[in-house]
Formats: sequence, structure tokens, C-alpha cells
Amino acid sequence: MFKRILVPTDGSDITSHAVDTAVQMAKVHGAQLLTLSVMEPFPYSAVSEIQPMPPQEFIDAQQRVALRRVEDVCAAAAAQGLSCKGHTVEALHAWEAIVDHAKAESVDLIVMASHGRSGLASLLLGSETQKVLKHIDLPVLIVK
Repeated sequence: MFKRILVPTDGSDITSHAVDTAVQMAKVHGAQLLTLSVMEPFPYSAVSEIQPMPPQEFIDAQQRVALRRVEDVCAAAAAQGLSCKGHTVEALHAWEAIVDHAKAESVDLIVMASHGRSGLASLLLGSETQKVLKHIDLPVLIVK
């Protein structure tokens, strides 16, 4: 049924549950697993003298963290005998990067974690998962 499954990762504990679910779904369906880690852009400011970290140092650190997250997902897939295609991308909004990547890679299913916020916290903070749901016409499996 599913041929290409995308699991975005931010390296959090809740995301690890989504990764486990995505790996099992890929195994059951004989699907290819794809993973994506979104990096924050450098927070440029008008007052460059008070930058806490030089831009290239920040970018390099973001790339190392994102690559490690993608490698962890691919290692989990490999442990189950599955192939995994990992990507990293810089984006201001993670949900946009996830939607764009899902479309570009022609995925059939997105498996995402949800932090389970409700009430005022959900209203004020929003949710990357909610935004993906709102902006994509693909099945999305939400793991809590």
C-alpha cells in the first residue's frame, strides 16, 4: 500500500517513537523510508557585534546536529534490514520544509510525532504537525 514513507526528525524522545513506527510501517509494506531533519537558519540581526556565535560556526553546528539525526534514523532502518534515504534542509518553518520535501519525493505517507499539547498551549504555540496536516493532501500518521 505505501511505497515511500517520510519521517521527519528533530531528535526528540517523542520523535524516536515516530521513527520506530515509521520503520515498522516500512517493513510491513516493503516501503522505502525517507527522513528529513530541518535546520534553523542563522538568526541574523542588524547589530552584528553582539552575535553570540559566528555565522559559519552556527551553520556548521546545525549541519552536524541535523546529519546526526538523519544518520540515527537510517541506522534504525538498517537494523531492520531497510534502506533509508536521509536529507537535511535549512528552513525558517519546519512544516513548510516537510510539506515541500514530501511532495518533491512523492511520498505516500508521513509519520510524525506530536507533543500532545492541548488547550491554550496548543493555541499559542501551534504545532508543526498541525501545520503539515493543514497544508498537505497525503496521509499523515501521528504518533504520540
